[in-house]
Amino acid sequence: MAQRIVDLSLTISDNMPVQDAFQRPVYVTLQTHESSLAFGAGTADDPHTSSWKYLGLVEHTGTHVDAFFHMNPHGQTIDQMPISMFFGKAVCFDMTHIPDLGEITVADLERAQEDTGVHVDGHIVLLNTGFHRRHYPDKRLFDLNPGLSVQATHWLADHGSLVHGVEGPSTDIMSTNLFPSHRVCRDRGITHYEWLVNLEELVGVGEFTFFGVPLRLDKGTGSPVRAFAIVEE
Repeated sequence: MAQRIVDLSLTISDNMPVQDAFQRPVYVTLQTHESSLAFGAGTADDPHTSSWKYLGLVEHTGTHVDAFFHMNPHGQTIDQMPISMFFGKAVCFDMTHIPDLGEITVADLERAQEDTGVHVDGHIVLLNTGFHRRHYPDKRLFDLNPGLSVQATHWLADHGSLVHGVEGPSTDIMSTNLFPSHRVCRDRGITHYEWLVNLEELVGVGEFTFFGVPLRLDKGTGSPVRAFAIVEE
């Protein structure tokens, strides 16, 4: 059986859009192959050159996963969370009918579950709203993203889904400043990926394997990830 890999990660770039509470990332070249000639590495007829860049960013920039500690002062930091949480069986639900500033409900999840033919039982659940393709990189997107209702977030927890994932910067409608889904995640001991991309490629494929392993950041409140899916075809 053939396998197809779908990259679900947003490219990290210098000064990319972030929410107002965050500093924009710095990703700049410090050394080029040309400038590194001055180090005199290698030999005269075969010099060894190298290049490197500096990266500085908030842990919740671009495609990332939240640590339990991000929402709960008594929760595990990203380096304490079991690595097994960050990969496994997954399903992607079509939520493209949800408009900007709309809310995903239990009825939406249950309808998508029937349409997909995969009943959530410990799955990582990804939600394709089409939001990223509609708006990125327009910074106004931070005031437009849809959210998960309280009841829908509980539904995911009730079905053993420890991790879910969305497009855009948050699982909540950020402009309300209420963060109801985040608070349910805090109370139920589950978490989420934010700012996944290319989810439309996973709609209708059934069950697949998802990977989104964080960096092992000391006392990290979250981490950027290279998220991808492996689809059996």
